[in-house]
Amino acid sequence: MSEGSAMSAMRVVSGYRESVGSWLSRIVMFVFGIIELLILVRFVLLLVGANVQSGFVQWIHQTAGIFMAPFIAILGTQTINGAVFEWAALIAIAVYAIVAWLIVAAIDALTPQRGPDTVETVADEPVVRRRRFNWWRRS
Repeated sequence: MSEGSAMSAMRVVSGYRESVGSWLSRIVMFVFGIIELLILVRFVLLLVGANVQSGFVQWIHQTAGIFMAPFIAILGTQTINGAVFEWAALIAIAVYAIVAWLIVAAIDALTPQRGPDTVETVADEPVVRRRRFNWWRRS
């Protein structure tokens, strides 16, 4: 073949597209995972006796407190040598995990059960011959 002629080749491009239910399930699990993580960090910080006057500890305590409000009055807290064992945090984590699981189960039940879509595109592109440049074979 001459240097100037161009060859053409077929190239298949595959893509992957998930269902809407899968996306919704991931979003729900992410949001509830963040909520549970905040509550868990609050629980651990109180358990190890972190300084409540610290800015980060205050922020975690207030932010997680929003999600723990329904559970605060269920069980009391136990304090031993400055460490606080907050039963409400453990109950909140369990309840939020169950609620997340129920929401994901409802999403799976209400969305159509089909596999992920695989999208294939065939493109006719020219193949360009490139000259190899070897720096050690300079002439």
